Amino acid sequence: MFPWHEIDTLLLDMDGTLLDLHFDNHFWREHVPLRYGQRNALSLAQAKAELFPRFQAVEGTMDWYCVDYWSRELDLDIARLKAEVDHLIAVHPHVTEFLDAVRGSGKRTVLVTNAHAASLALKLEKTGLGGHLDAVVCAHDFGRPKEDPAFWPWLASRQPFRPERTLLIDDSLPILRAAQDAGIRYLLAVRRPDSQGPPRETEEFPAVESFAALVQDLAAS
Repeated sequence: MFPWHEIDTLLLDMDGTLLDLHFDNHFWREHVPLRYGQRNALSLAQAKAELFPRFQAVEGTMDWYCVDYWSRELDLDIARLKAEVDHLIAVHPHVTEFLDAVRGSGKRTVLVTNAHAASLALKLEKTGLGGHLDAVVCAHDFGRPKEDPAFWPWLASRQPFRPERTLLIDDSLPILRAAQDAGIRYLLAVRRPDSQGPPRETEEFPAVESFAALVQDLAAS
């Protein structure tokens, strides 16, 4: 799939890429509306009708990913609500095998996420992914998401990489396009970020169906 000998660094998204997006989808589409409805005497349908446009209005911005923002906006303890359903947090199959194979081949693995620090800490604790990575970068430390063109020079200042020798794996097409504009040469989308959802159309980007294929591809190289 890739000329692995030309790749030194892997930049890896977390939610929907290394981790199953089912947790996040269930949390925002079902659990938050449920708790919001209970707090405000609304049915689940009424809560969804009120919340979903508010979610969509900030999608792709730093506020969308911010636990503190939504706790204030909804008057809910979002971090506590995430802990209520943290049994749904799961690593995609073969991810840890892939990460270990990548590191074993001498390449650097950097987790690059828009997730809020509270969400990041919860997920790293539940999955143990940190032990399979060389570094973790949170966009909240910069204040702009990966969709923002300014993010990528900032990332390079924190975790130096050569764009022409870097592979980004992410489930977000806007983020992949922003990285492409920043000069990152190798880009890979994720076909099924939510294991309970349908495959996604990844348009101009090649996509991975399973990390097992990447493990095999790396071994074959």
